[in-house]
Amino acid sequence: MILLPQPAALLCDMDGTLVDTEHAWLDVVAEFVRGEGRLADAATLAPFAGATIAAAAEMVVRGGLTARTEAEAGEILDAAFTARVAEGVTVQPGALRLLDRARELGIPTALVTASERHVADLVLETLGKHRFDTSVTQGESRRGKPHPDPYLTAAAALGVDPVACLAVEDTPTGAQAALAAGCSLLAVPSLPGIEPGPRTTVVQSLTEVDF
Repeated sequence: MILLPQPAALLCDMDGTLVDTEHAWLDVVAEFVRGEGRLADAATLAPFAGATIAAAAEMVVRGGLTARTEAEAGEILDAAFTARVAEGVTVQPGALRLLDRARELGIPTALVTASERHVADLVLETLGKHRFDTSVTQGESRRGKPHPDPYLTAAAALGVDPVACLAVEDTPTGAQAALAAGCSLLAVPSLPGIEPGPRTTVVQSLTEVDF
């Protein structure tokens, strides 16, 4: 068990970190790309991990993966992913224990996600809204991940210094955002690209850590 110092706040990514929706999201992208008659191999899908709906729509158009407009692609991806989440999500091992431990110790907690508000609210019903003091979703900060804005917005809402916060992430995109905000990082990688460092602890599962 790795014992982490108690942070001023716990700032948690959602997809792939607290719930196993990252694979569902990539499946949605893959189905869309294949439906457009294009190849959806691992190399094609990798850039979509942790991406917002808007960013994904831009990527499929810019990458020549569809003849649709960005608006059309975004609408299709959003509807398909929302339907997947509404069917139910699996909570990642150790996630609820870590959130409950933070509550027990009086550590304020925020959900910081690149998903849209309507998707995040569905997931919060599963995770338990009482486990979070605030949440920041796509479009609720000036810029999204990989920019630091979502984490800076969450820290401001909690009234804490982001440098004193611990962010929990699973993708390089989210890790970049958290580190750029000045947070310490607990990474549970769903993709390669996050390396241990002075402010970064990398584990295979949230069951491996405690405060």
